[in-house]
Amino acid sequence: MNKNDEFYVGYLDEVGPTTRKKLKRFVIIALLFIVVGASVFALTQKPFDNSTFELTSETKITGVYHEMPYPMLRVDLGNGIYKNILLLGFGKLSVNPYLEEIRSEVDDISNKTVTIEGNLIYYNGKTLLQITSSEKIHLEDVKDTPINSEKGMGAMTFEGEIIDPKCYFGVMKPGKGKIHRSCAIRCISGGIPPVLATSDNNDIATYFLLTDLDGEPINESILEHIGKPSKISGEVERLDDWHILKIDPSSIIANGKTSVIY
Repeated sequence: MNKNDEFYVGYLDEVGPTTRKKLKRFVIIALLFIVVGASVFALTQKPFDNSTFELTSETKITGVYHEMPYPMLRVDLGNGIYKNILLLGFGKLSVNPYLEEIRSEVDDISNKTVTIEGNLIYYNGKTLLQITSSEKIHLEDVKDTPINSEKGMGAMTFEGEIIDPKCYFGVMKPGKGKIHRSCAIRCISGGIPPVLATSDNNDIATYFLLTDLDGEPINESILEHIGKPSKISGEVERLDDWHILKIDPSSIIANGKTSVIY
């Protein structure tokens, strides 16, 4: 040790000028490192989707109720354009428990005009409605309004992720991927319709309601594939603003990509 070197004693208030200068330099460098590191981390993160969940407000919507393949409300937008609003229950449940009262009024509510009040969920052209009470569902007309808008598009193969639409389209951010997988499994096992989310090479998204090969609801048999990149083949049908993909759950292949293949 050089006799001119400073000797720092922790219990003394005085700090030598050389030690003070080194500490000041270290603090400045450390702060700069933290600021730059935090900025780089923030800039490299993907932004949240611009999805919306109107939790604190309710909207009343009138349309034709149908189950093709899941409970939906078909709304006439005019000029031959229709929107199908996917109906959901509160929390991680399907809408079916809330339909029991109105189902007791008529033998079959399919194709009947119904007014429903609930919380809107919407994103990327898709609209969903959360219903919190059976008292907010009213039968407007017992006459049938046939719906014949399904169009077959043939067999196709896609790569994407099976998501629960309630969280994905607005309730949770993020509502997809590994971080959300356990939540999505609980939602779909509770009756929320499963949806395959895909995108093409131009990052244009397409969404498919998943059913079995007979067009019936499918939930429990696909739980192991939820939240994972998958390759899925099936028959595609178009129902106004939605696509339906009829699949054999056993044919789902785990895959590392999330793009669509035509």
